[in-house]
Parts: sequence; structure tokens; C-alpha cells
Amino acid sequence: MLLAFVCVGIAVWMLGASRAQESPSAVLLSIDGPIGPAVSDHVRRGLGEADDLGAVIVVLQMNTPGGLDSSMREIIQDILSSPVPVIVFVSPSGARAASAGTYILYAAHIAAMAPGTSVGAATPVQIGGGFPEFPSPDDKEQKPAGEDEGAAEDTAEGAADETRPAGPYPTIADKAVSDAVAYIRSLAQLRGRNVEWAEKAVLEAASLSAEDALSEGVTDLLANDIDDLLQKVDGRTVTVGDDERQLATASLGIIKIEPDWRTNLLAVITDPNIAYLLLLGGIYGLLLEFYTGTVFAGVFGAISLVLGLYALHVLPISFAGAALIGIGTVLLIAEAIVPSFGILGFGGVIAFVVGSVLLIDTDVPGFGISRMLIGSVALVGSTMILITAIMLMRSRRRAVVSGVEEMIGSPGSVIEWSGEAGLVRVHGEIWQATGAVPPSAGSKIRVTGIEGLTLVVEPEPNGG
Repeated sequence: MLLAFVCVGIAVWMLGASRAQESPSAVLLSIDGPIGPAVSDHVRRGLGEADDLGAVIVVLQMNTPGGLDSSMREIIQDILSSPVPVIVFVSPSGARAASAGTYILYAAHIAAMAPGTSVGAATPVQIGGGFPEFPSPDDKEQKPAGEDEGAAEDTAEGAADETRPAGPYPTIADKAVSDAVAYIRSLAQLRGRNVEWAEKAVLEAASLSAEDALSEGVTDLLANDIDDLLQKVDGRTVTVGDDERQLATASLGIIKIEPDWRTNLLAVITDPNIAYLLLLGGIYGLLLEFYTGTVFAGVFGAISLVLGLYALHVLPISFAGAALIGIGTVLLIAEAIVPSFGILGFGGVIAFVVGSVLLIDTDVPGFGISRMLIGSVALVGSTMILITAIMLMRSRRRAVVSGVEEMIGSPGSVIEWSGEAGLVRVHGEIWQATGAVPPSAGSKIRVTGIEGLTLVVEPEPNGG
């Protein structure tokens, strides 16, 4: 019976595969939001599935404010190596292909936009935000010695200035921008699109509307929707690898590939706020397991920590931020072991907060940790440490209620006495005692010391 079910399943799968090959189709993928590891994974899997289905074309519908450079380059590499032609379609109206989206649009076999959309602003976002400043052409000219400094300039300094170019020296930001310019130039040259405007999009953060992008040679066509797009690209010739293909797309069916569970899970855990919470949950879960031995806390902490570390592995993180979080964790553990009355704990919270702010090493929209979340974590941690410190201080002021120390100073009464030894009653218990006290039963005494199991007593001043 089991064998029969397996055979039927294989037959149904083969029938579906043969039908997919017999009926040409266009595969539709969507990018809607910041470009990150989950989007890159979705595009890679979608292109692979399109090849398996024998699709004629892949339409990558895009609306993005930009994203991570590493994820953008992975998507572009997948497009360039795809055996199925890729149309990048900025849609619907009001959408944009900003920053990383501009590079992806340039990498497409066919670049299309819907009316009312825009493209551009492809300057790499640097740490701390903002755009790098570039010297003007006039500033790059060499200046003769003493031109601005006056006649009192030293001759040696003037001679050095004659050979030194004006303007700032190259920085890491300059290198990143130069690399971005070279990258988008290579894509423009590969697809035969406007190279000059591609440089302006990086160097000057230039942007274009859909109509202007078409007239400037940045895109290939305008289309209102997917059906209009397939009609307009019908008959066009594209180059895929070393082959040229003429597209026949007018009557294609559309197969939309949605993100699977793996992509959805990756999208959730690579959200910097979720990754941060997973990291915190893992740390505090393992600490709770260490202090209390609760199995559930240890299991939860281990799973959370692994997921958080994986998410941080695929995100651009600052090692300085990660190191500060580690130091904060060590200080919090030390606070529970060393009686520092909150000093180590508050130091750990400060290290945790600073490390959290520095943890994500980018200012790309959608890939930063919420300052409100960091503040909430800091407030909760500080409150717990403050409450613990207050409780410790109160416990130190409280009278001792158990142990040997509690017996010192306790009142009692004589039961029987002979010479300098006898029996006394303290806290309802009968003890052997020594000391110079009145021999009469019922006399009031006070404990002044303990020697083994024998109390040292003295008469109660003024008879108690």
C-alpha cells in the first residue's frame, strides 16, 4: 500500500513538472521593503525555482528604500548568473528603487518602471549617516607656495605645499564611494545603459522620475502593470550569458513565488530588534539556569542565543559593540557573586547600552536597533539592580535573627545556680551558663558571650 502511494505521488509530481514545461510561464518575485539577508535568500531561491519550472522570464517587482550592500551584491550576482532572463520592474506607482535598488535595476536584463516611480540616490550610506564630501575641481588644483599664507611663510613649508594637492586626503568613505562608482559603471556598461548618470547617482545622490529615466537611457521601457509589461517586452532580444534570446511573453501565464517558511523565519530573526532581543533572551536565560537550575530557562536561553548569534552573523555588526555587550554580561554576573552594592551591575548596564547602540554597524533604513528598545532594556536592568542594592542595604541594617550572633545580648532568667555556673532560660531554651550572677532562681540575666555550648552571662542591669 505504501509503495502504491509513493508511485502515485511520483507520477503526480512528474505530470506537474511536464505540464510546467509544456506551458511557458513568467515567474513573479517581489521585493517590498529594505533589502537584507531574507530578501537575498528569497530572490536566490526564486530564480532557482524559475529555472526548474522552465520559465521564460522572471519579473522582479521592486519597491525598496535601499538596504545592505552585501545582500544587494548577492542579488546582483544571482541575476547576472541566472539562466532565465530577469526583468526588474519598479512598481506600483509611488514605488522607488533607491540606493541598493538602483544597482539592482542596472543589473537587470530589462529595466522597467511604472509611471509615478523613481530611481536613484545610490550613494553608499556611511557609519554615522550623511554623504561624504568631495573636493570641487578647483580645490583639486595645486596651489603655489605662500598664496594664502602670506609672505612670512617659511620657504621649506612653501616648497612642501607646492607638491601637495589641496583638499582632504582619501578616507574610508572615499574608498567606499569609489568602489560603488566602479561597480555601477560596470553594470551600466554590461547592460548598455547610461554610465554618466549612474556615476551621478552615486557621487551626487541624483534621482530621476520614471519618464526621465527612460529618456536618459537608464531604463528600457514604461509599463502600467505586469500584463502591460509582458506585452511590451514581447519580441525583444536579451543576452543571457553568451546566448541571445528573443522573448515571447505576450501570452505567458504568471506564477507568483511567495517566500517560504525559511525565508519568513530569516526575515523575522534578521530584524535587528528581534536579533537583539534573542541575544538578550539567550544571555538572561542561561544566567537564570546558572543561578536556579531551571531546565526550561536553560533550553530557552540556548535556543535564543543560537538564533541571535546566527542573525548577527548575517547582519553587519560592530565588534566593538559585541565586545561591550560581552563585558556588560560579565559585569552583571560578577554583581551577583561579588558584594559591590550595584557598582558592577550599573557598570554592566552602561556597557550593555553603549554596546547595543554600536552593535549594528550601518545606518541603512530598517537595519538599526530601536533606541526605545535599548532604553527600555537599560531601564529594566537598572531598576532590577537598584532594587537588589536597596534590599542588600536594608538587610545589613536589620537585626540578626539567627545564629550565634543573635544570642549575644539576649535576655534570660536563672533556673538554678551554684557558685559561678548553673542553668538559665534564654528564648525558651535551657542552657548551661557561667558568670557572676545572683544564685536565686528567676534572677534576670543577659548573654554576653558563648563558649562552645555554654553561655557567658551577667546580671541584667537594674534587674531588667
